[in-house]
Amino acid sequence: MPLLPYARYSQLLLRGLLVLPLALAVAIPARAAEVWVITDSQHPVQTPPGATLIELDQTARIEAELTAQLPSEPGRAAAIVQQRIKEGGTDLQRRIARAYQGITDAWSLSVTTIPAVVVDRRYVVYGDTDVERALARIEAYRRANP
Repeated sequence: MPLLPYARYSQLLLRGLLVLPLALAVAIPARAAEVWVITDSQHPVQTPPGATLIELDQTARIEAELTAQLPSEPGRAAAIVQQRIKEGGTDLQRRIARAYQGITDAWSLSVTTIPAVVVDRRYVVYGDTDVERALARIEAYRRANP
């Protein structure tokens, strides 16, 4: 990939017109097709089958569920939240764990703009809500730059 002046690079990045190879700690086979779609509820996207959807505001939505319509008395409110957590059981625990893991994964790849479509933790297209188009752009880049 040719080097671009920083200002041009930034413009392309913000417009989602640049496919960037992300730094990898471990080599991933070229034909692996791990796809992550990183977004939030304000930037909805259609996630294709087999892709992992990471919604960065999922933890806030779970917290809102747990704290909805609480009384103003702190002791009663705490008891209600504890009951809701208990009733949520392992399903709630899994949802919370997945939500925080998604945030960690996005952070570990230095994702700076959403939506982001990431392939094999190496290639990313920012700002495109059409995941299929983003995947096609990444595939074209990979073919052109083996």
